[in-house]
Formats: sequence, C-alpha cells, structure tokens
Amino acid sequence: MDLFDKIKTNKGALGQYSDMAHGYFMFPKLEGEIAPRMKFRGKEVLNWSLNNYLGLANHPEVRQNDSEAAAQYGLAYPMGARMMSGHTSVHEKFEKMAAEFTGKEDAYLLNYGYQGMVSIIDAIADRRDVIVYDSESHACIMDGLRLHMGKRFVFQHNDIASCEKQLQRAEKITEETKGGILLITEGVFGMAGDLGKLDRIAALKEKYNFRFLVDDAHGFGTMGATGAGTGEHFGVQDKIDIYFATFAKAMAGIGGFVSSTSEVINYLRYNLRSQIYAKSLPMAMTLGAIKRLELIQTHPEYKEKLWIIVRTLQKGLKEAGLDLGRTESPVTPVFMKCNLMQVTQLIYDLRENFNIFCSVVIYPVVPRDVVMLRLIPTASHTLEDVEYTVNAFREIKKKLDNNEYPLTPADFSK
Repeated sequence: MDLFDKIKTNKGALGQYSDMAHGYFMFPKLEGEIAPRMKFRGKEVLNWSLNNYLGLANHPEVRQNDSEAAAQYGLAYPMGARMMSGHTSVHEKFEKMAAEFTGKEDAYLLNYGYQGMVSIIDAIADRRDVIVYDSESHACIMDGLRLHMGKRFVFQHNDIASCEKQLQRAEKITEETKGGILLITEGVFGMAGDLGKLDRIAALKEKYNFRFLVDDAHGFGTMGATGAGTGEHFGVQDKIDIYFATFAKAMAGIGGFVSSTSEVINYLRYNLRSQIYAKSLPMAMTLGAIKRLELIQTHPEYKEKLWIIVRTLQKGLKEAGLDLGRTESPVTPVFMKCNLMQVTQLIYDLRENFNIFCSVVIYPVVPRDVVMLRLIPTASHTLEDVEYTVNAFREIKKKLDNNEYPLTPADFSK
C-alpha cells in the first residue's frame, strides 16, 4: 500500500469538512489592519475572532517600536539558536521583566509558545515520572504528553475528586519507579472560557507530592489584579511551580516564556530541544515583547476596558437567552443546538446579512448536535459594537428557534 492512499479516504477529523468549508468557515481570509472591523471577502465585518485582548496589535507605541526595531535589526538577527549564537542582552532583559511580573526567580524566552510547551513537558518528565493532566488540556499539552515515555493519568475536566484519584494512582507508581509527579492544567481554557481550579489543585499539595505546571496562554495579561495571570487571580501564583504564557493572545505577538525557580529555568535553558535546535526569537520581536509587557504593566486601564466590554457582552447575550456555558473569562462561547447543515446557514446569515465575523466550532471539538460560536472581546471594541452584536445574536437565535434555517447546505459561491 502506498503511504498516501489513506489520504484519499481519511482526511482527518477536521479535514473531512474541507471540501465545503475551505475559504469560508476554515482558513478564511481577514484583511486590513488588526481591528474590530476588518474585510472579509471584500466587505467590512465586525470582527470578534482575534485574540488581541488588550488592543496592543495596533497600539501606536507598539507599531512604532516594531517598525524601528525591524529597521534597525531586520528580522534575521540574532542568527542562530540561543545556545549557539542567538543569545542577546535584550533577550535577558525580557526574561528578567517576565520573572518579576509573574513572581518567579527567573524566566526563559521561547521562540514559539506551542513548541515551547511541548518541549517543557519533554524536558521535565522522564520515563520514571508520572504526569497527571486535565482532560480538556490544549493540543500543545497533548502533544507534549505524546513524547512522554512514562505513565500519564487524565482527570475529568476541573473535577478535583477525579484529580485526587489520579494523584493517588500516580503516587503508587512513583513509589516503585522512584520518580516524581507533574500535574498540568490551564489557567483559562481557551474554548469554553472557564478557569482551571488552580486554588483547589494547589491545596492538594498539602496531601500529595507533585509539581504544578500551568499553561496560562489566555490568562496572562487578562486575569489577576495586575494582569499577571490566573494564578494571581486565585492568589496562588507562588504555588505554581512552572508558569507558562504565550505572546499570541494579550501580547499580540509571536513567542512565549516560561518562569520558575532559577534552578528549574537553568535546567530548561540547557534541555529544551525546541530552543536548543531552533532559531532564537528575532530581535525585533523580542524588543516588541518588551514594549508590550511594559504597556501591560503601566496601563491597567487596557485590562479594565477589556473587562467592561466582556461583562457587557456576556450579560447582554445571557439576557437574550443565549447559552454561554461555563465561561469565567473574556473567552465568550455561544452554544446552540443545531446540526451541520443548519449551522452553515446560520453562519452565512451572521456574516453576510449582519456583517459579524466570529469563529465557529463544530464536532469533534463539541458534540455532534451542538455548535459553538466563539467570540473574543477586546479592549478595542466599543459598547456600540456590543449592542449591535447582542441584537444580531438575538435575531439569529429567534430564527433558529423558529426553524428558519433549512436543513440544506448554504450556497457559498456568491
């Protein structure tokens, strides 16, 4: 059998929709400057699909900083991996800032968040160790687990009793292997928007010997009194042994960082394969990260504006009878009971007639008879944007309830 033969009959969980979805539902092209209003297929839409939480993507100081840094250094310098020839004092400056901001001894700058998390798990846990993790962990965590050659136990999402049961199983294994336990969860779960129960998991440290790794991609910059993350929100930042965040959300950039004790960070610095064998984050992006972090620290009003938009949007949608699930964060999922054919009509209506663009999430991410429309509020949105969107969603809900979306595919050829 030819290796590629299976591709003809099995395109994958999401690839099965490619023929009808490509270019519209999947791989859509949003054009123009990153903003609440962008162009989609030639027309302006109100955009709720960018993780630009604090509105930093087009902040004038950020744009100026990025432009000047690119002009001075280009996008190649430093050329090489950090360990060999890609290390600079600017990279160290960001690491010091990130460590102080997240309340840790040291930090390490990562060229990409996704690969960074995969590599952190691979570096920290060996075959003697056991990993305990939340069932709704992000794909980067799951890919890191695939590299783990020891035991791993999953606990039901945010279920502390289940978590404790898996810790008990892990302890029995590590008594034999003489290894340790790594517990992994997220600060903010990026699809449903609920928070990891960091306070209750941290409390389990009084009963069990484990180290605590938190992926706070959606929490960094948006949660906590200063924006230092979900650990700060719960008051348990000091109980998190390894803190991870990406620049792809509130920082509106590329890259990420991990912070911990000096000993752990130095170990990771010399053992993270995704950093040792890959190019360093370019100088322009590193200087950009410094500028973005400075703005987060010195302008708390950006986070305050974000939360005004979040609370107003979520309150309005709930009052309109829409199901937002269990969100406790800016991530705003809207769950609707409908099949695949109905959702194509609904999204087409929302984008073409109401000029609103948001992401649509379908099976296998959510159950077969459910669709999730995922809205990401930002500090750049206005209360007028919120009012218009709530009214539009009220209308599409009414149409769905009245069976006005037929059970046939939409015509996307227009």
